[in-house]
Amino acid sequence: MPEDFEFIQYRKANRIAYVTINRPDVMNAMHPPANAEMDRAWHDFEADDDTWVAIVTGAGDRAFCAGMDLRWRADPMATGVAMPQSGFGGLTNPRYAKITKPIIAAVNGYCLGGGLEMAMACDLVVAADSAQFGLPEVKRGIVAGGGGPHRLPRQIPFRVAMGYLLTGRHFSAAEAERWGLINEVVPQAQVMEAAERWANEILDGAPLSVRAMRQMALEGIEMPLEEAYNGSYSALQKLIGSEDSREGPRAFAEKRKPVWTGR
Repeated sequence: MPEDFEFIQYRKANRIAYVTINRPDVMNAMHPPANAEMDRAWHDFEADDDTWVAIVTGAGDRAFCAGMDLRWRADPMATGVAMPQSGFGGLTNPRYAKITKPIIAAVNGYCLGGGLEMAMACDLVVAADSAQFGLPEVKRGIVAGGGGPHRLPRQIPFRVAMGYLLTGRHFSAAEAERWGLINEVVPQAQVMEAAERWANEILDGAPLSVRAMRQMALEGIEMPLEEAYNGSYSALQKLIGSEDSREGPRAFAEKRKPVWTGR
């Protein structure tokens, strides 16, 4: 992957991809060029057979992502790159953001507007105890166009979601954890450590199994139980008969840690 990113940082280590929004001077708010770079990084992550989990975060300690860069949007001279079809941060449009591997959001500060929409599109969310969440678009005369009005009522109780959507008010990490929107709250300095702990726990499992479970959950939740139970899942078909599906029982019988290959 060419190292020519201007607005994000992207690296890989130990089967984990790290995607960092790198605009701390504007609280990691995103404009179309930054979104385009995120889209490129996610395409590379998906295509890399040696990278099995990703962590997305924001540079600095003030913000994960404060949403759309409204100052850039308001500038009449702002031109250039269009938003990717995959949506805000390359993640939020389920029709085009076809990532099959788990993504963890490490929320290290303000997580607002598109930032919250991006976090909700991830599989797991770890947040600093000082993090603030919200969809403040109604206070700006716009709407949350990255799926916020659709995902929030699906991920927390409906009345609670409507309260946040219609008022645009912020809510704390403790509130987000209470409603099940995030997995874990930790001190600010431990956010990345916690995200990596979750990532490494995922890496203990067979990658094809992880992807099959993920696909079954994400697709099945939109179906009636009977349909979901009897559905066909491409990731499951790939797992059946794979080397990893043989390695797991073999390692258990031999009382050793399995060696996963992703094949």
